[in-house]
Amino acid sequence: MKRVITGNQAVAYGVILSRVDVISAYPITPQTTIVEELSELIANGRLNTRFLKVESEHSAMAALIGAATGGVRCFTATSSHGLAYMHEMLHWASGARLPIVLVNVNRAIGPPWNIWSDQSDSLSQRDTGWIQLYCENNQEVLDTILQAYRVAESVKLPVMVVLDAYVLSHTSEPVEIPTMEEVDAFLPAYCPDYPIDIQEPMAFSVITTPEYFLEFRYKIQKAMEEVPEVAKKVNDEFRSRFGRGYAAIERYGEGEAEVLLVTSGTVTSTSRTVVQKLKGNGTKIGGMKIKRFRPFPFEEIYEEIRGVRKLAVIDRNLSAGVGGIFAQELKASLYSREERPEIFSFISGLGGRDITPNLIEEAIQYTVEHPRPEEEILWLGLKK
Repeated sequence: MKRVITGNQAVAYGVILSRVDVISAYPITPQTTIVEELSELIANGRLNTRFLKVESEHSAMAALIGAATGGVRCFTATSSHGLAYMHEMLHWASGARLPIVLVNVNRAIGPPWNIWSDQSDSLSQRDTGWIQLYCENNQEVLDTILQAYRVAESVKLPVMVVLDAYVLSHTSEPVEIPTMEEVDAFLPAYCPDYPIDIQEPMAFSVITTPEYFLEFRYKIQKAMEEVPEVAKKVNDEFRSRFGRGYAAIERYGEGEAEVLLVTSGTVTSTSRTVVQKLKGNGTKIGGMKIKRFRPFPFEEIYEEIRGVRKLAVIDRNLSAGVGGIFAQELKASLYSREERPEIFSFISGLGGRDITPNLIEEAIQYTVEHPRPEEEILWLGLKK
């Protein structure tokens, strides 16, 4: 079935098709319509899922930690300050190795107050132990929900699926919706290894002495290191069943490239058009989309950038005092490599400002014309 739906509706379809057992969430713009739709379906008896009403995002994640510990498939959605309010509980979810899936609709963090798109909210949670996946379009949103549960339940880590506010969340696109039977064949029922069982009592997330704590963190790291291989197998199977797939990174723009434009999220769609135009004019340019931010795809990226002299990274986020977060991750990942391209760190689109084709072309032309960046941060479209 193909329907024209918003990104938030695509999330809701993904949750329905995943046969989620428990949902808990608190409304926050621009995420609210996701859980509105799901709660309405539950209230009307059309969705056999338990919806837990809570007083805050912190409580929503706390409720799901309890439910997931009990051995059921869980879901929540949030945005911006709501995600920040969950911060403490995000650590509890990953530390307890619970395969919860959370959708974050990227929205700027205030002040000043702003409800438009900006990746700083999700990226500020990069050290909480959650897998992070960024989506380019509404079809990818739905499909990523389905893949997220397979990956989460395989490696026993929570997954954050991320989409841009309004550009996807409230904009309609044609989306292919698989049948429940097709998804059931791809995503089996969740069977946890250690569910709560009154016949076999055990303790969960209790205090741990220094004698053992290090090993817990070691195992989370080893689980993260399993993600690339597990996610690739899941994506390969998804592609074989549904004809669509999404790798950790995607290189686009055929032919030789001396400059590679690096993006994530919806700006990638606009970048594809710009890259195609400039290639037609003889510019040796290519593009690379990063989908999986955590664990960061070091090896996949390095294989794709061989022979490239410069990377132009457009970040829709800011780590104050450092700069663009994707650019910084790339610099760190390439530091020990013998073959390292020059990295140009551009920042634009904060607070929902449009990243237009002209701005993207400006970033590419600057990168082509300069042997190295003149400043650590290169601002696109800044009003002076």
